[in-house]
Amino acid sequence: MTVYRNPTPTVDVIIELEGGVVLIERANEPRGWALPGGFVDYGESLEDAARREAKEETTLDVELTDLLYVYSAPGRDPRLHTVSTVFVGRASGAPQGSDDAMNAHIFSLDSLPEVIAFDHREILADYRAFKATGNPRKPR
Repeated sequence: MTVYRNPTPTVDVIIELEGGVVLIERANEPRGWALPGGFVDYGESLEDAARREAKEETTLDVELTDLLYVYSAPGRDPRLHTVSTVFVGRASGAPQGSDDAMNAHIFSLDSLPEVIAFDHREILADYRAFKATGNPRKPR
């Protein structure tokens, strides 16, 4: 019998709020600051998963506005091979760390924390370019 190993679908959300973006401080490994996001549940759409994960980790209700890109490098998550669909969204209110987030904070793109988990620094660089040009990232 052939056993297939497939990447696991995940979502991340760049939440625009008060002139910055919301990052969460991860309570679990790998540690560091990250975009709110997580694993897609069976039977759940990517959009619903993005809104759910954002709410669970930041307490914010997010309106998704754009699809930034899909990130699929096999080593992007040290735990397993994931494929992340990254959305851009907006919210109002004050983010609070919840669920598996110890903290949630608004950061300017010019003053990001030193330790950022996964490939989220690269994603934020792509987001900066997207905001400047209006064009999504091109495949590499």
